[in-house]
Amino acid sequence: MVLNQNFKKLGDCMRIISRPDFDGIVCAALLYEAENITGPVKWVQPGDMQKGLVDIEESDIIANLPYDPKCALWFDHHYTNQPGSSFKGLYKMAPSAAGVIFEYYKCRFRHDYRELIYQTDKIDSADLSMDEVVQPEKYDYITLSMTVSGRDKKDEPYWNKLAMLLRKCHISDVLNEPEVKERCKKVVEQNKEFKQLLLEYTRIEKHIAITDFRPLKKSATGNRFLVYPLFPQSVVSMRISYLSDDQDKVTISVGHNIFNQKCNVNVGRMLAMFEGGGHRGAGGCCFHVSKADEYIPRIIDILLKNEPDE
Repeated sequence: MVLNQNFKKLGDCMRIISRPDFDGIVCAALLYEAENITGPVKWVQPGDMQKGLVDIEESDIIANLPYDPKCALWFDHHYTNQPGSSFKGLYKMAPSAAGVIFEYYKCRFRHDYRELIYQTDKIDSADLSMDEVVQPEKYDYITLSMTVSGRDKKDEPYWNKLAMLLRKCHISDVLNEPEVKERCKKVVEQNKEFKQLLLEYTRIEKHIAITDFRPLKKSATGNRFLVYPLFPQSVVSMRISYLSDDQDKVTISVGHNIFNQKCNVNVGRMLAMFEGGGHRGAGGCCFHVSKADEYIPRIIDILLKNEPDE
């Protein structure tokens, strides 16, 4: 790996390519500041990067996504994205990709982002208490992170707004911005509905909590950690849903129970076999609906065996 220490102020020429989750939005906020970038972020799903569906330019900065050799700089922390060749930027196993960027550019920031990085690390690595999971509305950053689902392209203006706000404003000012305030209020209500949907559509198969939202007309969104206090006997969760209303793609999220840590499966490594990836303790995959009958039983079988990594 080669670290790029010769920073170039390319401004308008550089483009940020990031993932539309909270970590990815914080990555964008940091990169705007560090590289003085003015253009909009290109928001990309990791599966599209893996399949080569994203046109990458030589001045692009990729963050929180798989590597593309055409880019200028790359920053990531996912287990399944470990680099196989030299590159410019920084990769390391870390709680968040934003933390990796913060380390790389640590002398370049005019604002104090330490609290933002601390909170992003906690959220992205699921280093949360039971109270933070059960009552997220009591915790500003956690509630804010839940306003970013990353599923609806119509939310791109909001993702861009949030990157700008986090770059320049204190968390209290961010939360008082009218749209942010309304979205935070909405996710608190959504979480109440989500709890009921989890109870209705989740089954326990030995030590797996399997939530299948495919019967719903519209996929449910809510607190992704709530399944663990609801089903404490599980050591791992698996959530299945359609990616969009046209139901042509299935998306699966798998995560170790953060309060019952007895799952031995490396989730990121496992899901890399099913067009996905992630970390040891959590990850996701997305594939055409025609593959569901093959992929889903295989994933469940691996989780049931719960065999330790070699």
